[in-house]
Amino acid sequence: MNRTKQAAAWLTKWFTLIVIVWAAFNYAVPATSLWAKSYTGYLLGVVLFGMGLTLSLDDFGRILKQPLMVIVGTVAHYVIMPLVAVFLCWLFHLSGPLAVGVILVGCCPSGTSSNVMSFLSRGDVALDVSIGVLSTLLAPFMIPLLMQLLASRYVAIPWQSLFINALTVVLLPVALGVLCHMIFREKIEKVTVALPIVSQVAILLIIGVVVAANQPRLFSAATLLAIPVVILHNLSGYALGFGFSKLMYRVYPKGFRYAQQKAITFEVGMQDSGLGATLALTSFAASPVAAIPSTFFSVWHNISGSVLSAWWRAHDDKHAIAHDSDNGEKRSAAVPAMATATD
Repeated sequence: MNRTKQAAAWLTKWFTLIVIVWAAFNYAVPATSLWAKSYTGYLLGVVLFGMGLTLSLDDFGRILKQPLMVIVGTVAHYVIMPLVAVFLCWLFHLSGPLAVGVILVGCCPSGTSSNVMSFLSRGDVALDVSIGVLSTLLAPFMIPLLMQLLASRYVAIPWQSLFINALTVVLLPVALGVLCHMIFREKIEKVTVALPIVSQVAILLIIGVVVAANQPRLFSAATLLAIPVVILHNLSGYALGFGFSKLMYRVYPKGFRYAQQKAITFEVGMQDSGLGATLALTSFAASPVAAIPSTFFSVWHNISGSVLSAWWRAHDDKHAIAHDSDNGEKRSAAVPAMATATD
């Protein structure tokens, strides 16, 4: 079990670099992953089944205990990222399947990577997980609705297909995972140790499929434009998510404190790009280009999230900001020690 934990920790540490190397390899040798093209839905189902295995009734109970923060964070996610995607498509004059791909990744729920980044930055991981769970459970309903509203000007949106695919790929595996957790309980803990490895391997295979399927046009003049769009999309999500949480602190300071602001920042800015790529390959199978933005996003948001979490931690240490401070006040970490010395 220790070896499994070490392997999972190593894979998590170097995952971004592995994604880049794996994508480059599939670009050079597309036959490597093309065989898995028809299995992308199952691969993502494995990832979300694993997510369900890690959830307990307590995780859903947290949503009921702090409904305002979880609901507000989820609404912020489903408002900010889709609208930013539409704005960037207009700004960069994107059209057709590429624009649909950008909007699709913007309409996806928050990614599980945000939990890791929130933890590394000393954010509120429990809130992060709760928003992630709620946004994922809402995905089968929100994605078809938002895509019909925001992307139908570019291509005809198969909203029925999006709904069915999202329902079977998202809700069914998560529900089965939660059910297995409830039935087997302690035995599941032996399995969950290996879940990070299984999930990351499945995500690598999905990325490999997208790169291989789009190899001839991945770096064409048209699709290259998706790179700056994806970068701006992700960074705008961070900025607007943080700004929104700061604003909410003025409205409800007890709930949206510094740790919660970090969690909402990552929850808004980071997307379930694996789901975006899978839905693009299944519901827009005739236009695999629609999966390219999700692939670029998958690589980029792991890089940006790692950099932002490391900067945030260093910034807090430099200015002695307590992880549980109200609004990120400088030298707040030193206050208790000073008070004790005075007493």
